[in-house]
Amino acid sequence: MIVNYTGLSEVTGNEPPTYSSVGTSDGIASYRTMQNRINAIKANGTDAMIEVFQGLPHGFGLGTGTVAEGWINNAVSFWERNMNE
Repeated sequence: MIVNYTGLSEVTGNEPPTYSSVGTSDGIASYRTMQNRINAIKANGTDAMIEVFQGLPHGFGLGTGTVAEGWINNAVSFWERNMNE
């Protein structure tokens, strides 16, 4: 699953492998909430990854021309690594 800039904090223990990205200046989705969620998913033994981009607001899209440029390639690599999960 690829979940970017979300405020979702619930972890049930049934999450699929999850990649997330968020900016530190997101006024809608706290990067700290997202980091905690990814850490909880990993603690349950499921592969999870988060990229936190300094200074970016909510909705940075592909990140072209920003510190998030290339996040999509990292997400695809994560997805490919977990395709058999």
